[in-house]
Amino acid sequence: MDILSSILTIPEVAGSPVGAEVYRGLTATPKRLSPWLFYDDAGSRLFEAITRLPEYYLTRTERGIFARYGEEILEYAGCASDSALTMIELGAGTAAKTGLLLRAAVHKQGAVHYIPIDVSETALAEAKRKLESEIAGVRVAPRVGDYTGGIAEIRCDEQRRMVLYIGSSIGNFEPEDATNVLCEVRRRLSPGDWLLLGADHVKDRQTLLRAYDDAAGITAEFNKNMLVRINRELGADFNPKLFRHRARWNEPESRIEIYLESVTAQTVRVPALDLEARFAAGETIHTENSYKFTAESIAEIVEPAGFRMERCWTDEHEWFGVYLAVSQ
Repeated sequence: MDILSSILTIPEVAGSPVGAEVYRGLTATPKRLSPWLFYDDAGSRLFEAITRLPEYYLTRTERGIFARYGEEILEYAGCASDSALTMIELGAGTAAKTGLLLRAAVHKQGAVHYIPIDVSETALAEAKRKLESEIAGVRVAPRVGDYTGGIAEIRCDEQRRMVLYIGSSIGNFEPEDATNVLCEVRRRLSPGDWLLLGADHVKDRQTLLRAYDDAAGITAEFNKNMLVRINRELGADFNPKLFRHRARWNEPESRIEIYLESVTAQTVRVPALDLEARFAAGETIHTENSYKFTAESIAEIVEPAGFRMERCWTDEHEWFGVYLAVSQ
């Protein structure tokens, strides 16, 4: 089926991004839903809770890299009082880790213009309040929207820019799609602007699985919140108790895979889409991939997008890397 025919078969009421994604995903074989559906306000709060879990090493490890090397990173990027950087963050959330880099930027250049982009207006409001109250010299100008839409609104000026894409969010994309996302970012930058990319590294299977299936069940609640959102926005009758959170390590593809597994045979109705989705017992909805990287596989994503890799900073176990690349 060509793209036009596919669009024409989707009910008109599915014209919203959420409706279109749910219709495509629940009529696909196998069923799938995009991870951006996680991030309504409740999902954003749940993800912030995940970042504080003992099993979820990613956030604290990346934070440790920023605490140890933040000033060195900015110095390498030429951040100074006579060469100020504007800092733009994609998928900023509440910007909990970013404050470390912003403090370093203020120390280097006296003040910093920070533009966080996120789909959650609530998270951005919290980031602005907290950062401006705690770090003198930070001016926060939030943008509500997705990555490319938000960055497109930012006008070019004489200041150089550093785009922060941290937290290993790049791992949610298929490798080709990840390069396409970075191409869109590069298209809106000037030569000599910077990309600071956080990427989770390949490590032992059990450490990875614990990070995505915590003992407290917060990640399971986060995964099931996608169903709660579909119920609220599209009038569906998903019963989250009839789905089980599953995390799997796919070693050949170097990725964690997240699923919602139906615990019984059932039919879910989505009235707004005039859709009935039938599930067999054990059937899954694939909700997320999280790719894990090596330095070589990161370069294979970043360099075709028009950036030149410059430096990498990592932790003592080399579990996580923060990569600095310059736009060509």
